[in-house]
Amino acid sequence: MSNILIIDDEKAIRKTLGEILSYEGYKIDEAGDGEEGLKKFREKTYDVVLCDIKMPKIDGIEFLDKAGEINSDVPVIMISGHGTIETAVEAVKKGAYDYISKPPDLNRLLITIRNAMDKTNLVTETKVLRRKVAKAEEMIGESAPIVKIKETIDKVAPTDARVMITGENGVGKELVARWIHEKSNRSKAPLIEVNCAAIPSELIESELFGHEKGSFTSAVKQRIGKFEQAHGGTLFLDEIGDMSLNAQAKVLRALQEGKITRVGGDKDINVDVRVIAATNKDLLKEVDEKQFRLDLYHRLSVIIIHVPSLNDRRDDIPLLVDKFLEDICSEYGIAKKGIDSEALDALKENNWTGNIRELRNVVERLVILSGKNISSEDVNSYVIPKK
Repeated sequence: MSNILIIDDEKAIRKTLGEILSYEGYKIDEAGDGEEGLKKFREKTYDVVLCDIKMPKIDGIEFLDKAGEINSDVPVIMISGHGTIETAVEAVKKGAYDYISKPPDLNRLLITIRNAMDKTNLVTETKVLRRKVAKAEEMIGESAPIVKIKETIDKVAPTDARVMITGENGVGKELVARWIHEKSNRSKAPLIEVNCAAIPSELIESELFGHEKGSFTSAVKQRIGKFEQAHGGTLFLDEIGDMSLNAQAKVLRALQEGKITRVGGDKDINVDVRVIAATNKDLLKEVDEKQFRLDLYHRLSVIIIHVPSLNDRRDDIPLLVDKFLEDICSEYGIAKKGIDSEALDALKENNWTGNIRELRNVVERLVILSGKNISSEDVNSYVIPKK
């Protein structure tokens, strides 16, 4: 249920608005002046504030200023019977979401409140997404293999050298690619990702190079491929070992000549792209089995970065667990849970076939099922497989 704060020195107005909005399903708090309203605003989180302008002690404009210092994300709708165009403009300039004259048109007021709620939700979602993006850019670990990877990234990122990232599923190959891009001279341009294993072989060429309208049955309009989308930036080809031989040949040409041709087209298109590839396969073995081109392998593997499995960097598990606890508890809106040293030791001894991805899922499971402090008994109950 959404919380609305009504601030008005006229009791009748507060009562009328409160009854209408309560009927609409909102939870209402009231304040008789700006000072009381500011006190409640500090103590509680509101989704929308309805605020009169002419009030004793603190008027609506002053409330707007002070509320913005506390939480500028909460929409404040100004309501006044003494309003002028100048007053409305001043209120909006100072951050008011909207301005409504008294007596308010109830339909307009309800629509304005709904729109303000949508804005609040969008702001919240944007912050969550930004936090997730920021979290995705972190590389946690102090073990020797991770330190070496960080050092290699610092050396390689400023160049345009192509990089091959190897390692098992779930070790964080995509994270390494993101770090390389973020630390490169191309960081302001896009990083375009393609999961070669998730795209059917008959569609991979259209995905990478685009197609012209009418080039095949379902090509109802022209499509710009990932190479063109990544122009000036970085193209991350994940699970490249699953790419068809025909597509491999076209990728090789693009790397050699810096040109691509859309499916069904005959025009060469220049592309300036740095390619980072990743695989969980032994590509040299794939070459021997004629499933991967040797010349493409050499083109892509100017620099090879191997990301170790979690079983090969167990000393990093306490750091990873601590970070996951912080992130997951924050996402669930609860206080960060603690974890016993015996529980950490048990996690370090576990066989992590799913690597970091599995560890994060396990920590989330422990957060949900355990008490305020995660014990070794919790790990034995919810993590260690029963024999």
